[in-house]
Parts: sequence; structure tokens; C-alpha cells
Amino acid sequence: MTIDEAARVPVVIVGAGPVGVTAALLLARRGVRSLVLERHQDVYPLPRAVATDDEVRRILQAAGVGEEFTAIARPANGLRLLDARHRVMAEFRRTGHGLHGYPQTSMFDQPALERVLRDALARRPECELRGGVEVTGIGPDTTGPVRVAYRDDDGEHEVWADAVLGCDGANSLTREAIGAVWEDLRFEEHWTVIDVRTTADVRCWEGVDQVCDPDRPATFMRVGEDRYRWEFRLREGAEQPVRELVAPWLPPSYDGDFEVVRETQYTFRARVADRWCSGRVFLLGDAAHLTPPFVGQGLCSGLRDAYNLTWKLARVLQQGGSDRLLDTYESERRPHARHVVRLAVAMGWAMTGGQDGAAAIRRRALAAACRIPGLTELAGRDLSPPLTAGPLVRRKVRRGLAGTHCPQPWVSVDGRRTRLDELLGDSFTVLTVTAPGPSLTVLAHSLGIRALSVTDLGDDGTLAAWLRGGRADAVLLRPDRVVMDVVPAGGRGFTSTADWAALLHTTRSPVPSERTAPKGPLRSTTR
Repeated sequence: MTIDEAARVPVVIVGAGPVGVTAALLLARRGVRSLVLERHQDVYPLPRAVATDDEVRRILQAAGVGEEFTAIARPANGLRLLDARHRVMAEFRRTGHGLHGYPQTSMFDQPALERVLRDALARRPECELRGGVEVTGIGPDTTGPVRVAYRDDDGEHEVWADAVLGCDGANSLTREAIGAVWEDLRFEEHWTVIDVRTTADVRCWEGVDQVCDPDRPATFMRVGEDRYRWEFRLREGAEQPVRELVAPWLPPSYDGDFEVVRETQYTFRARVADRWCSGRVFLLGDAAHLTPPFVGQGLCSGLRDAYNLTWKLARVLQQGGSDRLLDTYESERRPHARHVVRLAVAMGWAMTGGQDGAAAIRRRALAAACRIPGLTELAGRDLSPPLTAGPLVRRKVRRGLAGTHCPQPWVSVDGRRTRLDELLGDSFTVLTVTAPGPSLTVLAHSLGIRALSVTDLGDDGTLAAWLRGGRADAVLLRPDRVVMDVVPAGGRGFTSTADWAALLHTTRSPVPSERTAPKGPLRSTTR
């Protein structure tokens, strides 16, 4: 059997949540067509994720919705730890201008974000969204195109893709199709989540409050102008009414407007899939990892997945990059996501106190630690660790710049003021302290990448200070602005140039317009 070209697309994305649609937009901006398959016809109307960090705002900028997100986002002050009587034990302040050029923490309404993303998707001719469909099978895993079967009101269909992105959530069919299973990181608690709309004078510090009460741990935050969220760990037996639970934050005897937008119960879990890909079938977002919400990194991790994978996939599909590039997706993202999940678990146990006999000891230790000078400032820094060493991260020293992100200041070139990423576009870039020397210039030209001096960028000194602080004369930036390699101060050049040049520029045979379909049954799951 030959593949019908009408049923052939470069990328199929399963799931049109924020991760799936962001992946489609990032691919579209690189000229890669995608088909997004989604069970629901429209955006899910109830709030879920409410917080993001400045790194993810930079990703939304790369997806082309940075300004639109700014219009719906609300900067937050950070995190406070409160005792059972709501007295402040510690503050972890977040600044209004982080490394990536945005507030370090922003609050938002997920349905509003999803509408922004879908509106942008509708403007991209490279993307097609089909709602109201159920994906029923993915596979088999071969070196050829991947078959995706789905059904809608018109019957059964199949489509063939060069790559499949499983952005289909915690109950992912894609994860089952590639034979991945969960690694349980041993955290499970049952909480109730309450979203409220009110004009009451709610007691609020414009950040997140975590009540470290072993009897009733709770989280509170202001999401929007009149939107608030409370989360309470469930007790055994009858639960208190909503108004009783939130009373400590409301004016005494308040009887004004108070609309419960959503009240639901969640089981917070900590899990990471034991494998994230099979061939060209990949897991992203909740399909690959689940985290408790205590450091606000659930959606953030999923959007990092999309950013990490899409530039590599575009390079392989369009620019002759080696398929080994795609192997670096799991090797980079899985340890990173696992670290963030473990951090959320640690924060959760520290803040809620846990439910065992050692809870009181942990609370006393936490209170003592919060009084250590400088500790809260250190804990308030970026939660995203550097990427580990690998083919695309040449880390030679433990605390060097490799694996970290380049800052994103405003720059001015030829009288035009713009953010750094808008200037660099989708290119690798050699960034130097002074004018690039002949060897770096020749290297950049031979590989078709840019070479820029920070002295020519007209920023406020951020980039020069960052390079000098990292003891670097030059860095090689990837398209996702991660530092791939470093020329140390006084050094002669980048290391292992031939290795990463081959990884990025290996020529492969073009895929013919028609090829024999792989034999074998679809892996399917009845829902």
C-alpha cells in the first residue's frame, strides 16, 4: 500500500492544550506544517494553570504571542510562607524584570491563554486544528512515517506523519503507544481547588501565600483583578463549606458578591515517564511528567518541552540535521523535569508539614532555616536548573555558562529597539565580548550562523556583564538561547567543533513523495 499524499503531514500533534498549540506555533514560525488533533471542539472554559515564570514568557514570545500574553498577565511578588496563624515566616521575592526580560512570576487565567494561542494558530496557514476527534491508535514504531488513526462524526480516518507529538495529558494514549510507564516519585495528596470571583477587599499581598499548617495546609493567590484561588488539603470526613474555608482572607462578616467559578478535587502526584520517545513519537507536558503545584512549574515544564523539541525537529525535517539531534530531547528534558518535580515535592513536604510523626521537626527546621541571612534571596532565584552536559551542551566546568540561558535585554541596532531574541531570529549565534576574531568569523560563516559583538548591540550592559561574570570571551547560543559552548577568557576557540557541526548539518536523503506504508497493527487503546 502507498501513502496518499493528502493524508501525509510533517507533524501530527495529539492534543490542543497550551503545550500542543504552542508546539504547533513554534513549528509554524520555522515553516513546518502540522495537524493538531483535539478531542474537544473548543477551549476548556474552567481555570487550571494560573502561574508562569519569565523563561516561559520568553517561550510565548518565540511562539508569537508575547504581547497578547502581556495583556492578560498579572505580575506577582513571589511566595510567602505563613504559619498556622497566618504570620509570615519567610518571603521569597520575585522581581519585575528577570533574566529573560519579563517579570519572574506572572499570574494568568488558562482559558484566556488558550484563546490567545488558538487565535494565533488560526492565523498560521502552516497549522490545521481538527476538534471533536478521538485519536484511537499511533504506530507502529519504524523508521518510516508514523500512522495516526482517529475517528470523528464522519467515521474512521488515518494520517501519516514524519513525527508525532503526544501532548495528550496525564492519561496519554501516546504514552501507552510507545510503551512508556510512570516512575513514581512518591508524593500523593488530595486537595480541593477553589476559584472565586469577587470584588471584596481580599487580604492579599499580590503574590502566593502558602499556609504551613499541618492540620489544614493551604495555598492562596490572586490571579486577576477580581479572581482568586484557594487550595486546601482535604481532611477525612465532612469538609467545611467554601465560605468557611476562605473566611480568614475576607473582610469580617462579608456578605457581598462571591462567585465560585470552580470547586474541584485533585490528587497531586509526582511522576515522570520512564521514556519520552520511540522513533519519532514524542511525549510532552503532562504526558511525560506530573508535578505537585507547589512551585508553579507544571505548565512551565510542558512549554519548555515544546521549545526544546521543536527547533530540533524543524532542523531535522527541513535543514538536514542528524536524527541524533532528536535524541537530545529526552536526554536534556527528562533530567531537568525530574529535578523540577523533585523540587516541588520537597517544597510541598516542607510547606505542608507532611502527615507523619516528623512533621513538627520539619516545621521547626523550616522556620529556623528561613531566618538564615540570604537564604530566602537564594531560594527566590530561577527555579530552572542548567541543562546537563551532552552533545548540545559542552560543559567543561561545574558553574560555567554552558547549559544556562543567555539573558534577553532590549537592544538597539541601526536605530531600531527590540528584544534580543527578535534580533537573533531562529539562528545559532556566536556572541562575543569584543569584535569576533578571524577564527570565529570564519567558523560562523562556514556554518551559516551569526557572529555578533555585545558592543554592537546597544544594550544596557547586561550581556557584557553576563559574559564577564561567566569568565567567557564568547559563547555559542542555540536557537532556544541555551549556551551550547563557551570560549573561556583568554581561550582560543570552541571545543569539539566538528562534533556539533556534524550533528547540526549532516545531509540525509530526502524523503520520497510516496513510500510503502509500514506493516503492522496500530497500537490502540479503547477509551
